[in-house]
Amino acid sequence: MTTISSSTPLFCLDAVVLDTETTSLDAETASVIQIGAFKVRSGEIVEEEVFDHLVNPGVPIPGTSSAIHGIFDRDVVEAPAFTDLADDLQDFIGDRIVVGHNIAFDLTIFKREYERAGLPWQRPRSLDTQILARIVRASLVDLSLDTVAEWLGVAIRDRHTALGDARATADIFLKLVPCLRQHDIRTLAEAERASRSFSDIHDSHAQAGWIPPVHDGIGDDFGVPALAKIDSYPYCHRVRDIMGKPPLIADRNWPVVKAVEALVEKNVSSVFVASDGTGNPFGITTERDLMRAIARRDPESHAETLGDIMSAPLRTVREDAFVYQAIGRMRRLGFRHLAVENEEGEIVGALTTGDLLRQRASDAIILGEEVEQAKDVADLGAAWARIPLVARSLVKEGVDARDISAVVSEELCALTRRACQLAEARLAEKGRGGPPVPYVLLVLGSGGRGETLLAPDQDNAILFESGAAGGPEDKWFAELGTILADILNEVGLPYCNGGVMAKNADWRHSSDDWVAEIKGWIGRADWRDVCHVDIFFDFRAVYGDQRLANALWREAYDIAHRSPGFLKQLAAAATDFRAPLSVFGTIKTEEGRVDLKAGGILPLVSGARVLALRHAISKRATRDRLRGVEGLEVVNAEDLENVIEAHGILLNEDLNQQLEDIAQGTPPSNKVALKRLPKSRREKLRWAFGKVDVMNALVGDPVAFG
Repeated sequence: MTTISSSTPLFCLDAVVLDTETTSLDAETASVIQIGAFKVRSGEIVEEEVFDHLVNPGVPIPGTSSAIHGIFDRDVVEAPAFTDLADDLQDFIGDRIVVGHNIAFDLTIFKREYERAGLPWQRPRSLDTQILARIVRASLVDLSLDTVAEWLGVAIRDRHTALGDARATADIFLKLVPCLRQHDIRTLAEAERASRSFSDIHDSHAQAGWIPPVHDGIGDDFGVPALAKIDSYPYCHRVRDIMGKPPLIADRNWPVVKAVEALVEKNVSSVFVASDGTGNPFGITTERDLMRAIARRDPESHAETLGDIMSAPLRTVREDAFVYQAIGRMRRLGFRHLAVENEEGEIVGALTTGDLLRQRASDAIILGEEVEQAKDVADLGAAWARIPLVARSLVKEGVDARDISAVVSEELCALTRRACQLAEARLAEKGRGGPPVPYVLLVLGSGGRGETLLAPDQDNAILFESGAAGGPEDKWFAELGTILADILNEVGLPYCNGGVMAKNADWRHSSDDWVAEIKGWIGRADWRDVCHVDIFFDFRAVYGDQRLANALWREAYDIAHRSPGFLKQLAAAATDFRAPLSVFGTIKTEEGRVDLKAGGILPLVSGARVLALRHAISKRATRDRLRGVEGLEVVNAEDLENVIEAHGILLNEDLNQQLEDIAQGTPPSNKVALKRLPKSRREKLRWAFGKVDVMNALVGDPVAFG
């Protein structure tokens, strides 16, 4: 069962929806006489997993109660006591979220039943469909099950039976989830926070002596710990850092004996096998394969070639992938060797389990390929919801926020890639066929730079090989972009407020039209074009034909690099930022918060981009761009180091605030509550803001800018 955290989207909660029938409505004295419950998983009711039991209360059932639920003393005389069912009920619920209609009553009843039985009781995390309905429709005065069901079009069968009412409640919950999303309530913690705001309901529960339906102190994540002693190395290092290189590549006609000699000479454990004449590896032969071939008693075995015993197709991993991703891929495939490829698809190294031994590939490596292998949208949402857990664990290990943001960006790119694959499948199911021409999906902005934190929205584009705007190819990709945007929004990556999504015509072009678009941006260079360039020049290909993206990347950079007038306008826009500092050097806030993105991160990111374009530094990450400038010795090295450090400080504080926001059910933003920071961290933040002027000076420096 997937760990449920505060960031888990409501539509993919692993929950138990339950209801009880009791001897009375007085929680102080009532006893349970019937329990009904269904499991809800990935947005669907699990029909085969049902808890349905009558309970012998050990006391007579009042006639007034029997008149409502139709359960009499004779019906429960042979039923088990609650004590006999308690363990089974707890096993059924497990660590799942408990959902109910007026769940406060049921929780109170259960607590008293456990106490009477002398058994320990742990309050589950819960949601009340009564309150969720009020959130969606504030004017709803009557919150009874019948009224809410009628409003949502839910049919109730077997009313006033525990299982019948539990089923109706489950249907109501699933109907409410998309309605809550329209109110910007997407996650478990956001629903809990919104639920706590209804003081009238909570007051009535308190007066009745009921347990509050929503816990008041979610804190760090309400019992969901950060991953204990997470091995941070796989999240901070890339495959290129540990791979073996250069790889051994042989022709498929090599005899087995020759291959063995080569492995011994090169001290490697595998050889990649190339196809005839092309030199491109398409298979692999490992030392185990060679040993088996030699061990065969057939004297002709030594005449076998690599082509006879190789494994194909070749399984690969990107050289810039994180080590944890390689571990996940090896686990899933059950392989001990992977080929390492660069952006051009060339094999540049080999990775083996031996290379990974020191990484303690433990259960703390929880991401692996969960996003990549998600079978549907619910799986995708559940995998994406685990990102804050990993981020929180890495923060506690002291990992630099820039490294954490790179991990988040990797998963965002994987999320976008998998969502696109699911979108393609939906188009195929609709009879629209596959892509009409080769294409590539691009992630723009912070995702492309590798600097995404925990409050991203969608920034993506599509580049297709050929086809006119509004033509059949474009229409197919418009439909793909629309489905893609809907999937991403559903799993927790909201629509871009600025419309930077492939479903919109401005962000969906053929190769020729993209070049024309870029030339237009650079030629006109008005404020809107500058904004487009800011986002576009960080792009990264995440799915499709990488060659199309590489060609556009090179041409776009070349066009910008050779346009000094445009670069000066871009520099003017980049230096128009002002840090939120008063004339006395103190941090200025609004309602106690300071916007780190607008006041600090964006100026540093934009300045680094301008310098990279000016000096043809084809890097995406802000730190890498500044390091590239540093190597050219066109700016003061100390100033650059200070700017790099300031960027890390700002990202770190932004990430910490977002983690706290998520745990408390507040949508994460870039606005940090200054008072929550100790004095030392406030001073560091003030120092970092001061480097905005340093960056402005670097961008405006005639030597640096040329």
